[in-house]
Amino acid sequence: MNRRLPMLAVAATAASLLLPEPTPAQVAPPAKQAPGVQITEGPALESAKDNWAIIRWTSDNPGGTDEHFGVVHYGTDPNNLSETAKSHIRLNSGHSYTVFRVRLDNLKPGTAYYYTVGAVGANGAVDRMKSSVKQFTTPGEPQREGR
Repeated sequence: MNRRLPMLAVAATAASLLLPEPTPAQVAPPAKQAPGVQITEGPALESAKDNWAIIRWTSDNPGGTDEHFGVVHYGTDPNNLSETAKSHIRLNSGHSYTVFRVRLDNLKPGTAYYYTVGAVGANGAVDRMKSSVKQFTTPGEPQREGR
């Protein structure tokens, strides 16, 4: 039997006693919803492999709920961005900006993709930001029919 396990349990219990949960008075209220949110940098392809890509952009802090999601609408036709990927983020009301990163999965190698970005609060409120349509191509050789 591993003799370290009881010590870890004691250490975890002691840490929880030293760091109590914040009371409602200690939790800051959500920041005021920004009247207009602008994308200040990007969006751009941060990195990509044959079957995935990460899109990154920076915006003014949108305010509203602390829990947010960066959203990317994408597809292989710039007029039909039928796929959606989103990534959770927690806003910092002390910062004037927010950096979003969203991973797109199950992509095809050597394929051109088109996308737009935006954000939504955990309460479903859509932030008033949306990029123009951008494009990237995944690395690798495109799959050929019959292989």
